[in-house]
Amino acid sequence: MNRIEKLLSIGDLRTAGKSEVVVKQVLSNPKLFGDVVNAILIENPGLRMRSSDAVEKITRDHPEWLKPYKKLFLSKIANINQKEVRWHTAQILPRLNLTKKEREMVYELMQSYLKDESSIVKAFAMQALTDIAIQDSSYVGMVRKQVKRLTKEGTPAMRSRGKKLLVALDG
Repeated sequence: MNRIEKLLSIGDLRTAGKSEVVVKQVLSNPKLFGDVVNAILIENPGLRMRSSDAVEKITRDHPEWLKPYKKLFLSKIANINQKEVRWHTAQILPRLNLTKKEREMVYELMQSYLKDESSIVKAFAMQALTDIAIQDSSYVGMVRKQVKRLTKEGTPAMRSRGKKLLVALDG
């Protein structure tokens, strides 16, 4: 277990543990980013959650750091069936420089995320779909229609997120 994995192993599913410490360390030493990404693949729910959280936070400012891990995210991480990983993955995937075929794949993946039991996963899937539509206007009509429906029918988290997303889609 490397230093990053040890830090991210601290705590349980209710805590962020040392993920903020890891974010700061990686931002000051980008070579550590791969350790954080690879920790998402370890069969430990708390470690996976905190690792995906750290990757999401790091890539807000440095989405380009995802480039070497694009295939890993699309083939393995996106299919991890843990809600905490899924909601972070929904935030991360639109940050990748996706080809048309990959956008279609992510679009379909987010459709499956919309069937998740977690309303947070569903709300972030709505966000990911909107992000894809903003990047590729061919998705705007389908996504707007879906977000409108989900904003009316969904959980309070989905309704709140949906109202903001409709503004972004119409802008």
